[in-house]
Amino acid sequence: MENLKITLFQGYLFWEKIDKNLQNIGLRLGSIREKTDLIILPEMFNTGFTMNAEELAEPMGGKTMQWMQKIAQKYECVVTGSLIIKEKDKFYNRLIWMLPDGKCNYYDKRHLFALGKEHQTYTAGTKKLIVELKGWKICPMICYDLRFPVWMRNVDQDYDLLLIVANWPERRALHWRTLIPARAVENQSYVIGVNRVGHDGNEVYHSGDSTCIDPNGNVVYYKRDEEDVYTFTINGDEVIKTRRTLPFLKDADNFNLI
Repeated sequence: MENLKITLFQGYLFWEKIDKNLQNIGLRLGSIREKTDLIILPEMFNTGFTMNAEELAEPMGGKTMQWMQKIAQKYECVVTGSLIIKEKDKFYNRLIWMLPDGKCNYYDKRHLFALGKEHQTYTAGTKKLIVELKGWKICPMICYDLRFPVWMRNVDQDYDLLLIVANWPERRALHWRTLIPARAVENQSYVIGVNRVGHDGNEVYHSGDSTCIDPNGNVVYYKRDEEDVYTFTINGDEVIKTRRTLPFLKDADNFNLI
């Protein structure tokens, strides 16, 4: 694996204002001054975490995905984040993995946040997504998925980097700061969590706490309460060394999800 250069956007999201969010994020990304391989945006980065899917959903290939492709082309990198997609009369909280040439993969959020009635609006996904970038196997997931370690389990070492894009509220930030290092250590992978900041349309405050944790639980990046566009590098040799020195994954239980 080559070293991987990653840029994350921890920012304020304007409530249910797609054009304003896309314009603002585009401006904020203008601060990038070095080559990056991957730009990560929060969950529902173009609207905030809303149940107003009927009004705000877009089709595959719609306005926001076209914007994502333009950003990917501009920075010659992959761009990822989730948005509301309507497909066959169903709504999905869908993470898009957008390549500069317009090709994309996607992951539909598996665990819908019942406390916020997400399950009443959106349809749950059923499949993990593993993508490759510069020799890295990457598993992207969304917010509430973080609470379910069986779903995130690194079975057969199928990923080297776990991504979580989120709208995770400050009132449960301790859980976020606890679970992300746990996922990194138990799966012997890097874990990156990208969250938003500020109040949403329901007056719920988000403190960000975006972070990158290495396979040994060490903090590579952390930022709280402030907007930030930050680029850093993760080291592929660190994953290989950790798994070779401490081959814990080989002793993991075998199981199948039904």
